Amino acid sequence: MLARHKQGDRKQIMQNNISFLILSDGRTPVKQFSTSRKIICISCIAILLIMGASCYIGYDYFNLKSGSIQNQNLQARMESQSEEIEIQRRQISRFAEEINGLQNRLIELNDFENKILMIANIEKPDKNESLFGVGGSSPEDLDTTLSLSEKHNSLIREMHERVDQLELASINQADHFDKLMSVLEEQRNMLAATPSIHPLNSIGWISSKFGYRVSPFTGKREFHRGLDIAAHKGTPVISVADGVVTFAGNKGLLGKVVKVDHGYGFTTVYAHLDKTLVNAGDAVKRGDTVGKVGNTGRSTGSHLHYSVNLNGVSVNPEKYILD
Repeated sequence: MLARHKQGDRKQIMQNNISFLILSDGRTPVKQFSTSRKIICISCIAILLIMGASCYIGYDYFNLKSGSIQNQNLQARMESQSEEIEIQRRQISRFAEEINGLQNRLIELNDFENKILMIANIEKPDKNESLFGVGGSSPEDLDTTLSLSEKHNSLIREMHERVDQLELASINQADHFDKLMSVLEEQRNMLAATPSIHPLNSIGWISSKFGYRVSPFTGKREFHRGLDIAAHKGTPVISVADGVVTFAGNKGLLGKVVKVDHGYGFTTVYAHLDKTLVNAGDAVKRGDTVGKVGNTGRSTGSHLHYSVNLNGVSVNPEKYILD
């Protein structure tokens, strides 16, 4: 009975074990070893766990590697963006410097305009109006010394505001120059129309001045309304200012006469001429020859009678001879 029990245990052990045979090429005996099913199961589970752990570690490593590459790419992009931001901030600073330069040039132009007004003795139309608007003062220069590491948002806002101010200032300055040019053009025309040179180009001598004198014909005291300038017959007579000839021909006691209207209330008369070289309606410039000295009309000798009228009133011609 004991033998049967041992035999049953042996069978049970053999059922729980698994035998492995290792075959050879026939020269060596067959090798056999056995192991229990439990060990095999444990070994399989261990292998599966190792494989699972290896896969997990490999997957985690792959993720870490991929994350590292992404971090490197992100860092490179950040460095590139930082360089771009630095370049943009440098450009912003340069633009701010250019805006300051434009502002200073506008102020210099405004100062130049004021100098011209002073030299030309022209009063500024509106003393309260400045380059940057009524009552506005010149703004301070933009601060271009900001560090590249600081944000430039406030500087950009100031630049936008300053550009608007400069646009207004440029419009105002252009308007100021237009007004100045109009005034200077008017003054230039007035100067061109104002008698200012000697009608004989400083040739001859004054034989009778403007004012009261004793008449060489009646011997009585009379008012002489011009200058008598003695000169040789044929001496050129020139227009003393720009104007238009209103009369050229014979006029009684004055003999041959040329009369020129210069505008702005000025007229000049050249009398006792030997010849008239212009016609009524001709435009003349200062220095143009209008006739020749003669002895026509009531005259005691070869000379030019030269008179200046302002708004219909005779004035002393000597006051308008500047040369």
